[in-house]
Amino acid sequence: MFTKLRSFGLFGMNAFPVTVEAEVSQGHPQFDISGLPDIGVKESRDRVRSALASIGIRFPKGRVLMNLAPADVKKSGTSYDLAIFAALLAAMGVLPIQMPKSIFIGELGLNGTLHGIRGAMTMTMLARSSGFEEIYVPRENVQEAAVIDGIRVYGIESCAELVGHLLGEHPLTPAPCISPESAVPPEDMLDFSDIRGQVKARAGVELAAAGGHNILLVGSPGSGKSMLADRIPSILPKMTREEILETTNVYSVAGQLSKTQPLITARPFRAPHHTVSAAGLIGGGSIPAPGEISLAHNGVLFLDELAEFDRSTLEILRQPLESREVTISRAAGTAVYPCNIMLVAAMNPCPCGYYGSPVRQCTCSRKQVQAYLGKISGPLLDRFDLHVDVDPVPFEDLASQETGESSAAIRERIEAARDRQRERFRGTDIYCNAMIPDHLLGELCQMDESTQMLMRTLHDRYGISARTHSRLQRVARSAADLRGSDRIERQDLAVAAQFRGFDSKYLK
Repeated sequence: MFTKLRSFGLFGMNAFPVTVEAEVSQGHPQFDISGLPDIGVKESRDRVRSALASIGIRFPKGRVLMNLAPADVKKSGTSYDLAIFAALLAAMGVLPIQMPKSIFIGELGLNGTLHGIRGAMTMTMLARSSGFEEIYVPRENVQEAAVIDGIRVYGIESCAELVGHLLGEHPLTPAPCISPESAVPPEDMLDFSDIRGQVKARAGVELAAAGGHNILLVGSPGSGKSMLADRIPSILPKMTREEILETTNVYSVAGQLSKTQPLITARPFRAPHHTVSAAGLIGGGSIPAPGEISLAHNGVLFLDELAEFDRSTLEILRQPLESREVTISRAAGTAVYPCNIMLVAAMNPCPCGYYGSPVRQCTCSRKQVQAYLGKISGPLLDRFDLHVDVDPVPFEDLASQETGESSAAIRERIEAARDRQRERFRGTDIYCNAMIPDHLLGELCQMDESTQMLMRTLHDRYGISARTHSRLQRVARSAADLRGSDRIERQDLAVAAQFRGFDSKYLK
């Protein structure tokens, strides 16, 4: 008997339809799978045999042939197990032969239970857009799939549960549609009130968070660079529904969702070690997987000890920081991952760490300092909107019993600034000022004559690039939003220029 069911494959963040065709016929007993399956798909034969035995069904004695169409596309992973299992039962006459509006995805265990898979959200989105009415997924993936409305999602615990439902003996109830809400920062999260002094650095971090700008913190060891960066998640605005779906989708494809974290509702904060490889940072592999920059999508990527990273690895960041997506090409195809991130980096100004320090003598030669700073290329430095000098904290501030402003108070101002931005960008794919495209700068970042004169002065004095000019406008726009103003004034551009690091004692 012949039958066919529908499933989906996954390459990068792109799901594609797969028709699972099954035929059971007389002949020498064998179980073959065709359609360019990899080893993981071929091993489905053993899992399906064992799953059948677990529910008391004997494997057919004749020839069993499975074909995964289209046959010229490489199939990988274990998500086809459930479709192969259901198609086999249909070909045996146990289940209905035709189920044209259903999608089956899931990995089988030897005892018939279902294990979670990667990319369930991506596949559910494609199922809905392709006109399918229901999708069967492992129970472990049901919450990420149920976020997609307009399609019935069934969470399956075991293959016995699936058979009982399809035969009408024990009907299942579709999972209710989930409307994700952004997580509230936990009370035990690191707080800005722990930081003593650093008024300028705190202001720079606040401005960067308000507009989603990239920021570089430069200073001597122990001045508080990492403390500032580690507390940035506590002041970031809540995620919108669209951001939650986008970020969860990346983590779903990466296989980093779990029962305890089925949805990503808090902005990611990724801090890879400086020994990370290019593939670990950007993504890669024979079947490209997302890297740290994509796992930080809609959140923060923190690179501590920036100058210790491999230079070639850092240079790979340049294009993704501009386009806000990573394109990885392999022989099997091309995968595109989003990476709309706020890049935060911290570094010492020299090998010993004390070049330019007001409290300790630097022991490095001028050549050593230049070589150390030279590890960071000019084009990469140009992609940081804010360059902030972080000086050592004076004793008076360290000994003071007064606590600094709390993260909650800072976050309130940032939320107000982001609300203005959401209203400004309503109906577009722009979430924050850092994302303003160049062709909209003239419209959204208008400056009066006095402010334009200041911009001309900056051009003449520092010879700034076209990229720096655009980034100054975006940061000035964020400074105005923090003030609650619709217009960029001279003081906003002055703040942006102050944090651009033109007169940095560390980087000059």
